[in-house]
Amino acid sequence: MANTTDPPSDTRCWIVVPAAGIGTRMRSELPKQYLSLRGKTLLECTLERLLGLPNISGIVLALAATDSYWERLPMAGNGRIAIVDGGAERSRSVLNALNYLTLQAKARDWVLVHDAARPCVTANMIAGLRRHLSEHEVGGILGVPVGDTLKKVGSDHCIQATEDRRGLWQAQTPQLFRYQLLHQCLTRALAQGESVTDEASALELAGYHPAMVEGRSDNIKITRPEDLVLAEAILQQQESARCG
Repeated sequence: MANTTDPPSDTRCWIVVPAAGIGTRMRSELPKQYLSLRGKTLLECTLERLLGLPNISGIVLALAATDSYWERLPMAGNGRIAIVDGGAERSRSVLNALNYLTLQAKARDWVLVHDAARPCVTANMIAGLRRHLSEHEVGGILGVPVGDTLKKVGSDHCIQATEDRRGLWQAQTPQLFRYQLLHQCLTRALAQGESVTDEASALELAGYHPAMVEGRSDNIKITRPEDLVLAEAILQQQESARCG
């Protein structure tokens, strides 16, 4: 999967894209990664952004074992994309992808994990993350400071308290970590039955402190139907800015 223009092994970067979910909040018969966005599937839009990045050794895409949609896409024949079976949870999908890379990735190679449902990520956002973490021993993630007032709500949907948002950030992807460290921490966390909602949490459970790198609010994750309309507007704006 690696190409002849790869940088030295200690700076190689692999991409993992977990895409085995079904996106129940989208209220669609299709898994959300196959919903249409600007004439393509959401997954295609995201992968096109990632394939355009420089110095990438390959992409590992984790799909549901029952996925019948991927092979219909023109992108399915791209030799830079390897396919692995995903798991019931995102963390299992990521671990399956890391296991696939065991014979290819070196301990200090970087692994960039990105949500299939974040099609608005830009090359500049990712370049900033990689530049910020280039000498970091652990890695880190993109995120934005929480701007809205946070309410704690009980099971009866009544407000119980207003939370202090100082120091709180909303985690995004990509999340970028050293291959061996991420593999070890994620393997350990899942073996211990820990809840791992993103890659950073696996590192945190092992006692590490990943860096938080400020991203942008337009790096949205598609979770509800109305998000597709917003993503289309963002992509249009990004395209206009490049052409302007």
